[in-house]
Amino acid sequence: MIDKIRNLPSLPGVYQYFDKHNKLLYIGKAKNLKNRVKSYWHFTPTLHPNPNLSPRIFKMISEAVDLRYIVVESENDALILENSLIKQLKPKYNILLRDDKTYPYIYIDLDEQFPRVEITRKVIKGNIKYFGPFSSGARELLDTIYENIPLVQSKSCLKGKKTCMFYQLKKCLGPCEGKITPYEYSKLVDEAIDLIQNKEKVLKLLEEKMMKFAENLNFEEAKIYRDRIKAIKSAELFSNVDTLKLQDLDVFYAEIIDKKTIIIRLFIRNGKVISSDNSTINTQNSDLDEVYKRVILDFYSTETPLTSNKILVAHNFDDKDILATTLSKKFNKKISIITPTTKDKKKLIDICKLNAKEILKNTKTDTIYDEIQKYFNLENTPYVIEVFDTSHFQGQATVGSKIVWNNGFKKDEYRHYNLESKDEYSQMRELLTKRAESFDKLSPPDLWLIDGGMAQINIAKEIIDSVGIDIDILGIAKEKIDAKAHRAKGGAEDKIYSFDGVHKLGKDSKILQFLQKLRDEAHRFAISFHRKQKLKQDKEIALLQIKGVGKAKLKRLLDYFGSFENIKKASLEELCKVIDKNTAQRIYDDKNL
Repeated sequence: MIDKIRNLPSLPGVYQYFDKHNKLLYIGKAKNLKNRVKSYWHFTPTLHPNPNLSPRIFKMISEAVDLRYIVVESENDALILENSLIKQLKPKYNILLRDDKTYPYIYIDLDEQFPRVEITRKVIKGNIKYFGPFSSGARELLDTIYENIPLVQSKSCLKGKKTCMFYQLKKCLGPCEGKITPYEYSKLVDEAIDLIQNKEKVLKLLEEKMMKFAENLNFEEAKIYRDRIKAIKSAELFSNVDTLKLQDLDVFYAEIIDKKTIIIRLFIRNGKVISSDNSTINTQNSDLDEVYKRVILDFYSTETPLTSNKILVAHNFDDKDILATTLSKKFNKKISIITPTTKDKKKLIDICKLNAKEILKNTKTDTIYDEIQKYFNLENTPYVIEVFDTSHFQGQATVGSKIVWNNGFKKDEYRHYNLESKDEYSQMRELLTKRAESFDKLSPPDLWLIDGGMAQINIAKEIIDSVGIDIDILGIAKEKIDAKAHRAKGGAEDKIYSFDGVHKLGKDSKILQFLQKLRDEAHRFAISFHRKQKLKQDKEIALLQIKGVGKAKLKRLLDYFGSFENIKKASLEELCKVIDKNTAQRIYDDKNL
């Protein structure tokens, strides 16, 4: 390796360290590859790690036996490539943040004659007015707006050119029939914007409704409003903060406390704190420089609808200037990353610090994840677990499921997959391959839990080895009795499979109960999707059996109505808008659909 280091080019690029087993240890970026990589080493009397390195990097360098690099055109390109590779390849010594979710924004398309208030997580072209981001409560806020302001309730309403039940319920003023002018409607839009920007007014409306239902002993309805109030309030941890002088600002705060890194995000728009969010990552010998870089890059990894020109960070960190330049190029506007200097900005950081300590108090130190790692001798502590299962009925409607656990079930990260393979092993291979192909978009987890035995986890190992990822793998399956392993077999017990062998834990084992809970959720999710797909196939067959309905007409019907259920409910007049009258009549008359 010493020759590789000495012959490195003095160009920007990305470097990768590997251990003796050819496992990826670390990915870094450099403005000058030769200078950066040489800084890790002392060359006399023999090649050895620089003693001035941080403990984490010193340990990494001590394990490194090979070096590879990629040359790029600029330091900006190196930064982007480094971040992308870290997310895809999950190196052992890089800090990988898995909470790089996109936040929802509320938006109004002002190009429309009768605009609606909607939610998006991406940039939409046109004359769009955005509000956000919202760490929580966006959907609840939207529901409150539509309950109190008679805007167009559904995208399909205006297409019908005829008033619907929303008009009868006085939830819409009938713009589809010209019962309200665009000018009058714009006043309703202004009312909606006022609600979006005035959380106190929203909460007052909800509290009044909650109390009214409670007084009438309608406790189920009162609970709905109680939960909605809680969701909207939880978007803002920071109340009573005078930020009027700060205008628009995105705040990022990170602190390492007892091997845990607390991250707090705060979003200020028009001088008001609109939302805040926090997360905790378990790290040892963390590097705040890398934490800030990862946090900010991950948050702005996609083109967010609304980005502040100023990003406030609690600490100075390396690459702050190049990161600001990278974001400025990405969003085509000047973005600066600053540390607090004024009293107002320092006050924000002080409040972040207080909240970080409170969050840490509520974070458990000894967890089931540590127990699993020790028991199965895993490489990683399995904080983030993906669980896979497949389901089919006699080869029909074959589907796969992926559920995610990250200190709770993360249902927004659940995924269904339609599978084409016929046998259970091929189905699992197809399912896991589909997931591996998306590592560049969604970072790998710490652990894959497979519904199956050694054959399935060997398949999983082949797949992750082929893409160079280091993920721990466990399997869970019923023990075989009389050469069978049916779930319904009463005497069969679950066994856990790892590369160390087969583990039969006692029924009272917390580890077994935890893994069973994950497996059962994946199975439930797979079965529900399988039933849905099977029903869809059955309905499609029933519809195609009606004389005159071919695949082209079926596609037109589904494109227009959206589902088989809506086709079944459609009136004859509505069907005739899509297909010829004779075929529409046959579909309308058929009671078996």
